[in-house]
Amino acid sequence: MYVHGEIWTAKEMFVLPNEFIYWSIQIVMYPFMTGLVAGAFVLSSLYHVFGFTKLKDIARFSLVFSFALLPVAMMPLMLHLSQPLRGINVLMTPHFTSAISAFGIVFLTYACIVASELWFVYRKHFVDTAQALKAKSTRTTGENLRLKLFSVLTLGAWDVSPKALEKDHKAVTVLAAIGIPVACFLHGYAGFIFGSVKANALWMTPLMPVIFICSAVVSGIALCILCYIATMEIRKFLARRKGTAGGLSVEQLKGVEAYEVRTSARYLLIFMILAVTLELLDIIFRGYTAVKSWEILRSVIYEIDFFHIFILQFGLGNLVPFILLLIPRLTVRRAAIASALVLFGVFMMRWNVVIGGQAFSLTFAGFMHYHLPIIPTTWETFREGLAGALLVITTPFVLFYFLNKIFPVFLEEEAH
Repeated sequence: MYVHGEIWTAKEMFVLPNEFIYWSIQIVMYPFMTGLVAGAFVLSSLYHVFGFTKLKDIARFSLVFSFALLPVAMMPLMLHLSQPLRGINVLMTPHFTSAISAFGIVFLTYACIVASELWFVYRKHFVDTAQALKAKSTRTTGENLRLKLFSVLTLGAWDVSPKALEKDHKAVTVLAAIGIPVACFLHGYAGFIFGSVKANALWMTPLMPVIFICSAVVSGIALCILCYIATMEIRKFLARRKGTAGGLSVEQLKGVEAYEVRTSARYLLIFMILAVTLELLDIIFRGYTAVKSWEILRSVIYEIDFFHIFILQFGLGNLVPFILLLIPRLTVRRAAIASALVLFGVFMMRWNVVIGGQAFSLTFAGFMHYHLPIIPTTWETFREGLAGALLVITTPFVLFYFLNKIFPVFLEEEAH
């Protein structure tokens, strides 16, 4: 019989016998995935709320992708819990006496907002598809199923007059405006949980929720850019084989792709500057105040985790993509590389907070090192190892593939 965390924890110097790294890769994935949800929604809201028309096409893409990411936000917690069936209690018995319970309320509220916004955005598509299928004299079994599905999705609202569509647009704007603070709170509470842990010197800072929110927007925008590029590349490949894709030629697709990517990259740069500034400000403030725990924190930041923090997170994950995005005449390939590095940088930030926060012993005289289980020999090493993390990462893309069948992200282009 072993203790949870004993498998992947290595101890150094003076560490208490009952101390282990209890929060492993899944607790790193948890704030990372919720951050992607919030960031993708914020990117879509830049068009719907603030009227940034240059982001019109990628806004729909990011909205659908945010909805695909939503069910995965709780997967890391379910995999981490020893009794995952009890996790539903967070949603079934909501109250504000704990941060994790309040998350259930925020999560359900945000899910309702995104689902409602999607319905208003795609209501005309539901009606048009259902009416087109009804008009067919003979239908296949698959078409009959699609007719039933899209008829149900209309919710009985068949009016697609200009006046009705204008009301839909106003509803989308209101929902997106409400959704921005809810999305920020959805991820900011994760930073609140870490920042309110008084027993941990690395986590306890009022800047933690703000840092988490800013880095969430950065990661969400970067993921949408990267996935948008991948999707457009697939469409260009299909266009070369068939001649056109959704009525657009390969050259037209290249123009749309480059325009959307360059525009989104500008906003990515803005939020990157804000996120990195806050993170560096937090480190500088800790060093300046030099509280009692600063000696052990300095050992963790500048010695134990120096490579993870300053080389991988700030160097490879922030400085390199920042330079790539600032170089004039941004290309799609360079934007894809920069977005991938930004995602890596945000992931390393989550890693350094979760794993680095558990690196030092409560004795302040010892350290613990985390070794990620690579080969899943048991259920424990599967859910808390590399395999479990890959399962969490790939699930949103599978969901997005099926959601795109119902909510086509390139609807207007295909209509043109």
